[in-house]
Amino acid sequence: MDKVLSAQVIAAIVIVLFLALAAVWIFIRKQRKKTDAFEDMEGHEFEFFCADLLRDRGFVEVEVTRGSGDYGIDILAEKDGVTYAIQCKRYGTPVGVKAIQEAYAGRDYYDRMVGAVMTNQYFTSPAVEAAGKLKILLWDGGYLEEMMAEGRQK
Repeated sequence: MDKVLSAQVIAAIVIVLFLALAAVWIFIRKQRKKTDAFEDMEGHEFEFFCADLLRDRGFVEVEVTRGSGDYGIDILAEKDGVTYAIQCKRYGTPVGVKAIQEAYAGRDYYDRMVGAVMTNQYFTSPAVEAAGKLKILLWDGGYLEEMMAEGRQK
């Protein structure tokens, strides 16, 4: 009787472990699909994608800057009387301090009120610290996903 009971317990544990692994695998696949949406985009294509997202969110006078000589700024925009200079980064790894510095310099060059970095990824800790000191907005992959979801709901 004890052998039958212990075999049933072992079988139950194996089933629970299998279900847990399946759930983790499904979660990872869903997360990968979210970032894969940007994987095939080139940098300039990502900039136009971000510009469209901003328009959908009520930004006006949204302009994608020319590729070279843009002083690190990819999009100029305005919302509610506030002007923005935005650096876009489509990366496969977290975004570092250099993008923050570019947004800071570009904000001043274009004489804009707010500088921001928009990415499909996340930011390194030093980048977050620099953005706080330089007063640069950080719009990471999670925020981009929220913007996309809001657009789909409209």
